[in-house]
Amino acid sequence: MCLALLDAEGEVSGIHLAKAILERYAKLSAGEKLTFFDFLNEALEVDLLALEAAVQTYAQSRSTNDYRDLSVAAEPRRQELLRRLNQPTGATRALVQMRTDLLSMLRDAPALSRIDLDFQHLLRSWFNRGFLVLRRINWDTPASILEKIVEYEAVHAIESWNDLRRRLYPTDRRCFAYFHPVMPDEPLIFVEVALTLDIPDSIQKVLADDRAVLEAQDTNVAVFYSISNCQTGLKGISFGNLLIKQVVDELRQELPQLSTFVTLSPIPRLMPWLEQQDDEASRRLLHGTATQEEIQAVASDYLLNAKTARGDPFDPVARFHLGNGAQIHAVHPAADISENGLRQSGGAMVNYHYDLALIERNHERFVQDGEISTAPSFREANQKSNARKQKGRSS
Repeated sequence: MCLALLDAEGEVSGIHLAKAILERYAKLSAGEKLTFFDFLNEALEVDLLALEAAVQTYAQSRSTNDYRDLSVAAEPRRQELLRRLNQPTGATRALVQMRTDLLSMLRDAPALSRIDLDFQHLLRSWFNRGFLVLRRINWDTPASILEKIVEYEAVHAIESWNDLRRRLYPTDRRCFAYFHPVMPDEPLIFVEVALTLDIPDSIQKVLADDRAVLEAQDTNVAVFYSISNCQTGLKGISFGNLLIKQVVDELRQELPQLSTFVTLSPIPRLMPWLEQQDDEASRRLLHGTATQEEIQAVASDYLLNAKTARGDPFDPVARFHLGNGAQIHAVHPAADISENGLRQSGGAMVNYHYDLALIERNHERFVQDGEISTAPSFREANQKSNARKQKGRSS
């Protein structure tokens, strides 16, 4: 059926065939889906002999026709198959789910990574910024979408409809999500925002049931306290940096008095990192015997110095915000005392500050030199911590 779709010339017949393939795929077992991906990987691979001939021909002629032939030869046929599968109504969502299936198989079948590169290539085109629609999520949003916000919340679980209402209804709360026109009822990514007077140091305070609600026009700080990607099949297709920048623009237009834009972010890989270390401070934090001062010092050192093999920040949240041009503003040792917060970081959280005047500079320095931008308040706290440690060693 896939080969027939690649050979189909009629648009109507192609749509019907694509729909039939997607319907049949959805009914396959996991083993049958693996066989399907094996077929895509091997039978629809690049024809290397044809590609080599096309390269040689174009190198000599430099003609438009030969360039077209080279482009066709360089692309695996499975990319054209995926394009043709994307014709029926609802096909894009089905292909996103197909990639979800593929991602679940890569660990045991790494050769299928070639297909994933093809998926990423096409999905980046289909989900580029020009197609995305920013919508505000509030208490009047259809219940079907609100249910998905509850389901997809990945940072601070939404426990009930009352909990959701506390995040959407008050005048000092905002939530924004990106949608795609062909998936209008499926949020791609969303961000929850608290409007406050000061930069917060505790997520429990931000989400407290009995907190005092502020009038939006009386606030001056916008706090991005939760960013959740919703579609596993779009992993690696970056929306977050676009979302934050557009939400900042939206908030500034609605509330021009807002002057500070920060996050209150988790540090999700701190504990796994400490498990690999062999020092007393790490052991104390892992065993729950570290002081608040020690937790702050260890977490700060981790954010500055823990690296991957490639030299990037070890923490994925840090990579995201620093890569977007934010700077580390402050680390708070008892900012998330929930079970999850204690398990992943000993309760520590961090503010990343989006200083609008410095975002571009910070982004360029991070990308080009790996430089981590820090706020004066963070540097001062870090220097004091280092001085105390040095004094302790001397004594």
